[in-house]
Amino acid sequence: MNKTKITLLTQNTDSILDHKPTKMNLAIHSAIIGLSFAAATPPLSAETLNLNKIDVSAPVINDTHPVKGYNARKSTTATKTDSLLRDVPQSISVITQEVIQDQSIQSVSDAVRYVPGVSASQGEGNRDALVFRGNATTGDLFVDGIRDDVQTYRDFYNTDRIEVLKGPNGMIFGRGGAGGVVNRVSKEAGWTPVSELIATYGAYDQKRISADFGKAINDEVAFRINTVYEKSGSYRDSVDLERYGISPTFTIHPSDSTKIVLSAEYFEDKRVADRGVPSVNGTNNSTLNKKPYNIGDYSTFYGSAKLSPTETETTAFNALIDHDFNNGINVKNRTRYANYNKFYQNVFADSAVANNGNFTVRGYAEYTDRENLINQTDLTYTAHWGEIEHKLLAGLELATQDTDSSRLTAFFNNNFTTTGTQVTLNANSASEIGNTAVSFRKNLINSNNSYRDNKSTVNVIGLYAQDQIILSPQWQAIVGLRHDKFDTDFDGVRSNGSGGTIAESFNVTDNLLSPRAGLIYKPIEPVSIYTNYSVSYVPRAGDQLTSLTVTNKSFDPEKFINYEIGTKWDINPSLAFTAAVYKLIRKNVQVTDPNNSALQILVDGQQTKGLELGINGNITDKWSMFGGVAFQDGEITKQQGSGTGAVLKGADLAQTPDRTLSLWNRYNINETWGVALGVISTSERYAALPTATQSTLLPGYTRYDAAVFGKLSDKVKLQINVENITNKEYTLYAHNNQNITPGSPITGRATLIYNF
Repeated sequence: MNKTKITLLTQNTDSILDHKPTKMNLAIHSAIIGLSFAAATPPLSAETLNLNKIDVSAPVINDTHPVKGYNARKSTTATKTDSLLRDVPQSISVITQEVIQDQSIQSVSDAVRYVPGVSASQGEGNRDALVFRGNATTGDLFVDGIRDDVQTYRDFYNTDRIEVLKGPNGMIFGRGGAGGVVNRVSKEAGWTPVSELIATYGAYDQKRISADFGKAINDEVAFRINTVYEKSGSYRDSVDLERYGISPTFTIHPSDSTKIVLSAEYFEDKRVADRGVPSVNGTNNSTLNKKPYNIGDYSTFYGSAKLSPTETETTAFNALIDHDFNNGINVKNRTRYANYNKFYQNVFADSAVANNGNFTVRGYAEYTDRENLINQTDLTYTAHWGEIEHKLLAGLELATQDTDSSRLTAFFNNNFTTTGTQVTLNANSASEIGNTAVSFRKNLINSNNSYRDNKSTVNVIGLYAQDQIILSPQWQAIVGLRHDKFDTDFDGVRSNGSGGTIAESFNVTDNLLSPRAGLIYKPIEPVSIYTNYSVSYVPRAGDQLTSLTVTNKSFDPEKFINYEIGTKWDINPSLAFTAAVYKLIRKNVQVTDPNNSALQILVDGQQTKGLELGINGNITDKWSMFGGVAFQDGEITKQQGSGTGAVLKGADLAQTPDRTLSLWNRYNINETWGVALGVISTSERYAALPTATQSTLLPGYTRYDAAVFGKLSDKVKLQINVENITNKEYTLYAHNNQNITPGSPITGRATLIYNF
């Protein structure tokens, strides 16, 4: 007899099929199926009736691995509502779990390698640091939409996917985000079991193991735990790291309309702070367009590796309550408490190598404690007024951030005078200071990493509203406005440069008004053409909240304005193409008055224009692709400062290459074997903002990566990743003119993935 397969479908996208398969839901499904057939079947006669066998199927929802493949189609981060990416008027790249695993991504700098318009910088070897469309940041990092801004290194062992949002969006994120943000979406507990063990061994004694285990406890509660441990060396001499973390999470469904997520994390990262190699002066000790020193010698450490430890301890607790009132209203409340304790010390090259081989070494130690408590409440309401649909959002963010930060200076050879804060080496004979006596103490006598002890408390009240409007099948719009009251209490003690200290205490309140407006035209359903306007601010407290001074406390915050036109095309459900043209303007830049070097003034002096093209997803059922191309022109539009340190009009922005290309391809040969090839290419760029007399050029390069994937059984997979397969000599990134990280020579790692 023939089989007839019936698939149950509903028009409501928030159907009962989208919820967990409780016993009550299964009973309702059975009743519906039974009643449906009873209604369609005539009364039984006395004769025996033979029925055809019928298979009933429904889509399976995997709630522990929600995004399949290389293409994420939705996000709640950019609008705080569940929206299709093609209907969000902003350039967004999502690095999915499969991309993370295939590329063996283990750091933020790894994650953005294939994201157009974004690049990593060195971060002094002790923190994640990024450059978005010409704007550098260490604080625009978020987890589940909440700020995670301390200067440290992050791991992705408990991350499901990584969202990179480009362009300022103060309406959603509040302060910062001058060029964009990175948001980690955490793994959640669910009713789809997960049990995975990943072990990696690689070159330079890399050893890493992580575990992901989760299951339903009952119909209402699910549990998941992620752990990681890594102890690895480096291609750089005497550089190593050790990190470990654990993150348990519970998901609770007391009803089909309520979801509660509780999680915690303890993570510790310990490593050597590596600031790379210095630059080298040109002929006659010219300091213009310097080059990295002896870049082919990728392993040599400059300064002192043993005196450059860095360690960060993170303890965090998170809670989410999401309730749907089933009348178009949804309320979501998210809370994050995080405590960060960080220490780092570095002894490093602080000058270029002169023609005679001499260079200067300096050092300092810094302590930072930060405590964040942030709460967000979002209320959304979907309404139809006439033929127009509105998805309304109203929200409140309350935040308090307490930061203590202090700095001590390295004194060499027991010399505690002004000449003791540095030591001279000759690169022809020594790169490290060896057994030179070094002590760290308050520097009250000169400006070389001088003493400071700052405390700040930042309180934020953010109110925001947004309307996503469907005007017709072809036209959509989004408008929003946010007001932040950003209140900073600052208490600091700093060196006066002549043996004493100066105590400073003041309060600064900024009122930040951040609008956004976007218009979307859809000539056909899978294609969106959009235009967008958005604004963001960076208060004078800075990325790390301790940059207030007597000089800048009265200055207006920096302002960033983004104009963007783009298109998004879902070529098929598994493949997306994006294109964006933008102009990003930076205003209120603090500079030295060219007419009076004793004064500081604000100028509107920076601009980045660019084009970004991105593609991600499945070209065929065997071929997947992720990456893109970026062209950008970042420049200073008005002279900043005067004299030898002046930044001239027309100067290129730091670490903002004119062109980047990055493309990762995976091809599955059959059900057992797959291969991948990646290319990363960038044009030359400046290590730091060039001045009238100082600049360092980082050469452009093209690097190739590869991978092989093997499915050894239903439970075991093996992959081998090789980076820089042509053994190219290149410069990876920099912190300034004197601290440049050489790229790794050819290196590889093998990863075993066991699902039990």
